[in-house]
Amino acid sequence: MANDKTTIAIAAQLVYEGFLKYNKDFSRISGRARKRFEQRDWRGHQQDIVRRVELYEKSIRRNAHDLEQLIGPDVRHRSLWRDIKQYFGERLGNVPDAGFMKTFFNSISRRIFGTVGVDPELEFVSPAPDEGIKSFEALSLKRYPYWKSIERMFKTILTDFSFKVPYKDIASDCKFIAAEIEYYSQTLFREGNGFLRFEFIDSFFFQSARAYLVGRIILHHQITPIVIAFENTPEGISIDAVLMTTEQVSMIFSYTRSYYFSDPSSVIGAVQFLHSILPHKHIDELYTVMGRLRQGKTERYRLFSNHLNSTDDKFVHAEGDKGLVMIVFTLPSYNLVFKIIRDKFGYPKNITRKQVVEKYKLVSKHDLAGRLIDTQEFRNLEFPLDRFAPLLLEELRQDATQSVYVRGNKLVIDHVYIERRVRPLNLYIKESSRQEAEQAILDYGQTLKDLAQTNIFPGDLLLKNFGVTRHRRVVFYDYDEVALVSECNFRELPEPPEGEELMNPNTWMYISEHDIFPEEFIKFMAIDGGLRSLFLDVHGDITTADYWRNIKAAHLAGTVPLVIPYHQSARNRDKTRQFKSS
Repeated sequence: MANDKTTIAIAAQLVYEGFLKYNKDFSRISGRARKRFEQRDWRGHQQDIVRRVELYEKSIRRNAHDLEQLIGPDVRHRSLWRDIKQYFGERLGNVPDAGFMKTFFNSISRRIFGTVGVDPELEFVSPAPDEGIKSFEALSLKRYPYWKSIERMFKTILTDFSFKVPYKDIASDCKFIAAEIEYYSQTLFREGNGFLRFEFIDSFFFQSARAYLVGRIILHHQITPIVIAFENTPEGISIDAVLMTTEQVSMIFSYTRSYYFSDPSSVIGAVQFLHSILPHKHIDELYTVMGRLRQGKTERYRLFSNHLNSTDDKFVHAEGDKGLVMIVFTLPSYNLVFKIIRDKFGYPKNITRKQVVEKYKLVSKHDLAGRLIDTQEFRNLEFPLDRFAPLLLEELRQDATQSVYVRGNKLVIDHVYIERRVRPLNLYIKESSRQEAEQAILDYGQTLKDLAQTNIFPGDLLLKNFGVTRHRRVVFYDYDEVALVSECNFRELPEPPEGEELMNPNTWMYISEHDIFPEEFIKFMAIDGGLRSLFLDVHGDITTADYWRNIKAAHLAGTVPLVIPYHQSARNRDKTRQFKSS
């Protein structure tokens, strides 16, 4: 087929319209979050997480099929696609969120051609021109000048950002917000650094059982974040927390949090706004936490590739115990780890490669609850062969032949999981002070409880499978044995019979695939007696079958309280009681 202008135009238009349909469907699912929140439909919200995660791949598959039907056998002619790419790109100048459209185009191109690495002829490899300032300007903000009364100003703000469900006590909420801001202003801002105005993105951010207003405070000498958390109680909407430190806001936009449901006028503008209040947060993580997973992957790969090209250190094995299922490696100068499935798994692992992939898919569609690291699945990457340390390269070529191969001077990685690097918990405890180790082991117990509340049982409870973030928060990152609590069978260890049969447990104790014995959990904790006693004093209920059976029953009945992605200080709780009771 000749590269006639009509075919080029129709193909480019088909990609564009495919993106518009995907974006419309994405917005439709995201838009349901407000109704889910107002109706306290948390199960429906979780179902929408799954639908939205699956939407992109379905859209790409459908669009690629339509192009193959339109163009026929010539669909893989490179010269034709070069022209389609040029025609498509020329029409996106100064268009808000053009970067998403280009990523969509790239996904279709890669699917049709099976691209390995990056192909600049057939893909957009740089941000859209003038994407920065113009996208930020396209973001709709609501601005509120400060006229000496925070309480009165927030009465206007809460009225502007209202729900179909009435506020429980808007006057009390405004007093609470004013008291919180006053406290923060005394501790965070120097004298004379007064308020000028408050700015909020004109769209709620919904996640789990909370809605958020995301904004910033413009002062004379600085800009600071402010996030207002809303809770829908049986008595009505109320303010649950005011978050104003960078650390607090960073944690609720963390790589361990579920994706937000929001519909701002410009997604790229919203990401840039978030980056203005969280300058140390990686831009790729902000795209991901906004639910734009493919754009997050694109940005992650772009940023990492730029770093790789400007450094000379080598990929090495990640610190920590050797994995039985994954080969895990890292570039020391960058805070990511790469996880590749081994061809064969070490004893006592008895799962298959397919099962491992399914476990990671399960987590990708689940509530991360601040305790699971968001893991991105990549295919067809390539890196310079000389950037791999010899021992790592040898292991990859011998033990991961289903996922990697050498092509010229490149190592091609057909399948890999990439996630943020954290410090393995077993190493952290060994190298930390006693107080830090105690805090970590207690948070490890809380991690197990938070995961249980989200219907996740880790499977492998060894400390090496958990990590510590820079906020000293314990998270879980080894997903090959995760299971739903609701599908597990929690049992007490049976008393062995007397006599000769005691020496052969197979004759008196039957264990099915889903049987779990919580009494044995303590065996997984290779820690000293003091830490073990501390753990049992605070979290001893975890080692009982009754605890897990009760959690399972609550999940089956739909009555488990959701994990909240921030911690309220004792000061916050005191103020809440003070103003809610006044």
